Amino acid sequence: MTAEVPIYDIVGVGFGPSNLALAIALAEHNAGHAEPVIAHFLERQPRFGWHRGMLIDTATMQVSFLKDLVTMRNPTSEFSFLNYLHASGRLVDFINHKNLFPLRVEFHDYFEWAAAKVDDVVSYGTEVVSVRPVYDGSEVAYFDVEASDGSSLRARNLVMGTGLRPQLPEGVTAGARIWHNSELLFRVDALRGADPKRFVVVGAGQSAAEVAALLHDEFPRAEVCAVFARYGYSPADDSSFANRIFDPEAVDQFYRAGEPVKDRLMRYHGATNYSAVDIDLIDELYRRVYREKVLGVERLRLFNVSRPAEVTDTGTVTVESLTTGERTVLEADAVVYATGYRPADPTPLLGELGRGCLRDDEGRLRVERDYRLATEFPLRGGIYLQGGTEHTHGITSSLLSNTAVRVGEILRSVVDRRVVAEPVGEYVISGR
Repeated sequence: MTAEVPIYDIVGVGFGPSNLALAIALAEHNAGHAEPVIAHFLERQPRFGWHRGMLIDTATMQVSFLKDLVTMRNPTSEFSFLNYLHASGRLVDFINHKNLFPLRVEFHDYFEWAAAKVDDVVSYGTEVVSVRPVYDGSEVAYFDVEASDGSSLRARNLVMGTGLRPQLPEGVTAGARIWHNSELLFRVDALRGADPKRFVVVGAGQSAAEVAALLHDEFPRAEVCAVFARYGYSPADDSSFANRIFDPEAVDQFYRAGEPVKDRLMRYHGATNYSAVDIDLIDELYRRVYREKVLGVERLRLFNVSRPAEVTDTGTVTVESLTTGERTVLEADAVVYATGYRPADPTPLLGELGRGCLRDDEGRLRVERDYRLATEFPLRGGIYLQGGTEHTHGITSSLLSNTAVRVGEILRSVVDRRVVAEPVGEYVISGR
């Protein structure tokens, strides 16, 4: 059967904050250029959503509001967080608040506000199931993106914004009593009428501390046991000099550095983001522990320098001290793993294209400075990654800090590399 297939300059896989920021950059680019860049995004969620399971009412962002979807790229953008505040009637109130770090629920509302302004370029509830190359001789000229609704989009360039996946330790399987913190608020709602007696929270980072605090608040008759290998919760290093690791210039420096230097930088500055907790939350949890010791009713118990040696699917946790080897058996209504996330591997989705992606000596994807995957076959366009580039571009790979700048670089790469072989919006004939 012969059919006309529209060609897009960009097809975006996923529509989280990164590809949302790209959609905004595209809208602003197209408003000021005679030759537009035509794009469409596919998102499997039914509507925009970003870590909804951790949208705790009291939790704040760990990044300045100025590092929103646009400001670092275009400070005059109408899509800025400040413009959102103005449109919401809270600009003066926010200024009087004298705070760089909005509530997480507020920043999510900002994302939804921005996403609504570009919803004409995204199909929600549509999952990408495969990507197939379209060859012109030996060169890959286009990508055919097959969606779960049976539709197909042809793209000159792909931008993979497939996000992060919850990570559980090896050997741990999620179940009714064992789950990742990304499900927190959904699980809490289901537990409200169950009168739980004990929770075990595994992890030492910001999410683990937030989970422990929320469960301690929401279930006043339950015991919350925090288990982590460190001696205590460690504060995040958010000092001005350390935060330079998130500067746009730091990406260039990191990319050019040799592997030993990259490894050293990650060790030096991991505390800016990983397994680190805001000092205010640390102080609050310590106040709770001390207060309960005074009152003689200890509901918040810290098993420090310890690990969960055994965990059953019925919620029995054997906690082992790393210093003495002493074991404590805890019967828990729920075991919550706040053990982080891992980038989604884009290569299975890419099929034969994925198998042709080049890798380094450690098996990691090779990525060009403009976030294009390096491949063993010639590409007329490019496959760009939004995330999963920490080993090449540094710690900002999956963070908001550099998102606005990164999407500007990807857009510039697409425009600079564009082959003007056909007019934009042309249809090609596909005999599939």
